Order: sequence, then structure tokens, then C-alpha cells
Amino acid sequence: MSARPHSGSTGWREAAEAALYGPGGFYLRAEGPGRHFRTSVHASPLFAAAVARLLHRVDEALGHPDELAFVDLGAGHGELTAGVLAALPAPVASRTRAWAVERAARPAGLDDPRIEWTATPPEDVTGLLFANEWLDNVPLDIVENDRDGHPRLVHVTPDGTESLSGPPPAADARWLERWWPPADEPGLRAESGRTRDEAWAAAVGTLAAGLAVAVDYSHARVDRPAFGTLTGFRDGRECRPVPDGSCDLTAHVALDACAAAGALTAGGAEPVLTTQRAALAALGISGVRPPLSLASTDPTAYVRALASAGEAAELTALGGLGDFGWLAQPVGVATGLLRGLLVDVPDDEEQ
Repeated sequence: MSARPHSGSTGWREAAEAALYGPGGFYLRAEGPGRHFRTSVHASPLFAAAVARLLHRVDEALGHPDELAFVDLGAGHGELTAGVLAALPAPVASRTRAWAVERAARPAGLDDPRIEWTATPPEDVTGLLFANEWLDNVPLDIVENDRDGHPRLVHVTPDGTESLSGPPPAADARWLERWWPPADEPGLRAESGRTRDEAWAAAVGTLAAGLAVAVDYSHARVDRPAFGTLTGFRDGRECRPVPDGSCDLTAHVALDACAAAGALTAGGAEPVLTTQRAALAALGISGVRPPLSLASTDPTAYVRALASAGEAAELTALGGLGDFGWLAQPVGVATGLLRGLLVDVPDDEEQ
């Protein structure tokens, strides 16, 4: 890697912002990014059903407000919003106001008039804000140690060519000191999650009361990856990250740092960090296969139950979607609301 910035290069945060959300950016195209990757929402309708169940619990904890908000942050084509509304009990659905928050225009096929499409989250609402794989696409800057072990900002050109620039800005240096302690070995990398903290704190701040949940690839301070996690996805496969708008650009999230930032916004309410495997188990999603005896007594029900178990197993799989981090941040409600998420699922549970 060059020790001097190339002409026309910028930091990764600026480059990714333009590539993902600038004119003609990856996330703003009419066809959408869906063919390039598959999330839990696309894996099974069980995921939307579980989120609907969580919204129902939030409604109970809030005392059944006249208007219950569901805010889908980073909504894609609105699949999760539509699935949650479809899965809600009628008495809850009748009081629910749903927002799909996405920078791209409303997709042509989303004709449910109950879904409000917006580029920014609504303010001062009461209910559930749910951000599924949103924070990993909030652009951030990358730092790499030079040959002398000093942290330098990584610059990149639109074709993906990287070079080292000067020291990171003071705000990023402070964040890294606290959340991704620097080592002096040449070539080691770190990703400054400051922008994710700020984005999450702002999202939490839009709730008057309720629960904010972020679901994402994540890591913790005790096990940050030595060379970072920045990567790309194109046509369903991982690829070299190139900030030219041709691929998704994503990096895992320091959810522990986001939790601390969100707690400040929420007035110090204690957040909860868990895994998707544990959270979905608490919300009634199980990969346990149906009893074989059902095949003889009700073959149709057995086939349905078997298919459902397979989908649940994918959503909760160790080494896969089940390892996703869940950050749950209560706002204006007792932390006891979260007890239903704190379920330890044995690693050897039958799949």
C-alpha cells in the first residue's frame, strides 16, 4: 500500500457515503439491492412474525397506547414492515402506525397504504424502532498502522486502490482509544465506529417511549478483529470492497459502543446485548423438528411444521444468522421489558 494518498482519494467514510447513497448509489437504484445479499427478513417470514410478537410485548409494556409506532429503520423494499403488519393481532394492528425509513424512493410494488415511506425516522413516537442490518451500512473511516506502528487514516480511490494518509481526526482517535485500543504492530487495522454511535444515538432519540433494537454483524471490545471487517457483496457473493457503487460496502458493528451511546440518549436506561439465537428463542422461534408421529396422523401439518423448523434453524444457526448481535435499548420504560430477550439457548439444542 502506498504511504501517500493517491490523487482523487478520500477516507473510506466519505467514499462509502458517495458509493452507497450518492447519485446512482448502490442503495438508491430503483431495482434495489435485494439480489446482492440475503437477510433474516428474506430467509423466512418467521422473522417478521417474531418482530411482530416483540411489538405486541412492547405494546403491553406501554399500557396499550392509542397509537403504537413501528419504525423499520433501513427498510429496503419494506418487506419487514409489511410482514410485521400482517402478523399482528387485529386489535394491535388497528392502533399501529408503521413507518418504513429508507433513503431510496418508495418501491412501486409496495401498495399497502398503512406503510408511511420516509427518508428520516419520525420524531417523538411511542413503540418499537427496529434496525435490521442498518448500522453495518453506516459509513465509517478506517485506520491502519504504518511501518512504524503509527495509526494513519486509510484513503481509497473509486477503483478500490488504498493508500495511507495522516493521523485520524481527534474524535476518531478518542473513540478508538476507548473502544478499539490501538496496538503498534505495522499493518493492523481498526474501524472507527464513532459515526455508528452517533447514528444509533440519534435513532434512539426519536422515541418518546418504547424500545429500540439494532440487529447486525457485531464484535465486542475484547475480541476486535485485528485487520478489520470491511468487505463487499455483489450478486450474492462476498467480493473486494470497491467504492464505485457496484457493490454493497459493509463492516461489522461495535454494538457495545453503540449501546453506551444509546444509553446516554435514553437517560441512562440499561441496554441489553444478546444474540439472535437467544432473542428469537425468547420470541417463540425454534428449530426443533416436529415429532415423526405427526407425519402419520396429519401429513400436511407435518410438512408445514418441518418447513417451519428448517427456516427457524437457519435464522438461529450457530456460525450463521443466529450469531448476529441484538442490541435492545429501552426508552422511558422499565428494563424489565427486556427480560423476555434474556434467554440462554444451549449450543447443543436440537436443530
